[in-house]
Amino acid sequence: MLKYCFFFSVIMAVSPQLNAQKYSNEFLSIGVGARAQAMGGAQLALVGDATAGFWNPAGLTNISTDLQIAAMHNEWFASIGQYDFVGIAAPIANKSRHLGFTFIRFGVDNIPNTLSLYDKDGTVNYNNVTTFNAADYAFMLHYAQKFDSIGLSFGVSPKVVHRKVGPFATSWGFGIDIGAQYERGDWKFGLMLKDISTTFNAWSFNFTEEEKETLELTNNEIPIKSMEITNPTIGLGVGYSKDFKIGKPKEGKKQKYMGLSAEIDFFMTTDGRRNTLISANPISIDPVVGLELHYDNLIFLRGGINNIQQFRDINEQNKWAVQPNFGVGFRIYKFYVDYALGVNAGGAILDNTQGAILSHLVSVKIDINYKFIKEALKDEE
Repeated sequence: MLKYCFFFSVIMAVSPQLNAQKYSNEFLSIGVGARAQAMGGAQLALVGDATAGFWNPAGLTNISTDLQIAAMHNEWFASIGQYDFVGIAAPIANKSRHLGFTFIRFGVDNIPNTLSLYDKDGTVNYNNVTTFNAADYAFMLHYAQKFDSIGLSFGVSPKVVHRKVGPFATSWGFGIDIGAQYERGDWKFGLMLKDISTTFNAWSFNFTEEEKETLELTNNEIPIKSMEITNPTIGLGVGYSKDFKIGKPKEGKKQKYMGLSAEIDFFMTTDGRRNTLISANPISIDPVVGLELHYDNLIFLRGGINNIQQFRDINEQNKWAVQPNFGVGFRIYKFYVDYALGVNAGGAILDNTQGAILSHLVSVKIDINYKFIKEALKDEE
């Protein structure tokens, strides 16, 4: 029976928070790409692939191939929640300008609809139980341009957000993200203004008279049309990236390199006090740190920390929580496979009194070169 109660929790999780300013459209805070997740989400300054449409659209200007495609599928909460991402980006106008598209879906599928669980005579009839899906969608377009003379890149991402809870509730929203990157030597700086337009979701509900009666009998409030607002988030990042030569190449061989990249980002939310390292009203600051090592851009080792929070242990003592993340990546010619291990818990990850829950994330990415494809097809002929 507890299984069927999940339906009510989904409906009521939506309705009482429709006017809230905090944690709105939170599925867009999960993040995309196993590389980014392994680095704790520290991407504002260093991101330079098809995931940049999410993290900082200005980073799309670092794509040098004719087309790049990235994808990720993850399962959350013991496979109850499904999270999918696809990103596409390509250069135009002599590769100084880039266009991109990002699609994100986070959903819980096959939720039992228990509103008709009881017949009119009060008996339980499981044959009346149907299923529905509750899903959040984001469609994002990206435009980015690089000004080589001053080392500055700029990007903008209009987005449409659609949220749907079966036949009962739907919403549509619109917002704009703006990002910039500045490069000076081995140092890179990133700025991200997320939801700078103040993203909104206009909700509408559709319940039959019988469903309304059931909600009233179970002491549930019947939601009405409303507006949900997502306040802006400001992100500032500083990154350092440098490659070092490994020995001297043999005759006819290419030089091998070892690379180091490190970044620290500060995310400033504007929706009131949050449980972050710096908590204040209306602005709270959440820092994240990421590190990446690579061998000749073939093998990657990554780490990062995020979600620095305070909690109370069983002895009512205040302690700090830190979430560590780890990951590896491999490149096979133009194909990338990235893996991230996230350690999630309800309290301090680095405290032995808390039980950790592991999250495994895998994403892929491919670079496409039109000239190579044409030559390959010509050779086949």
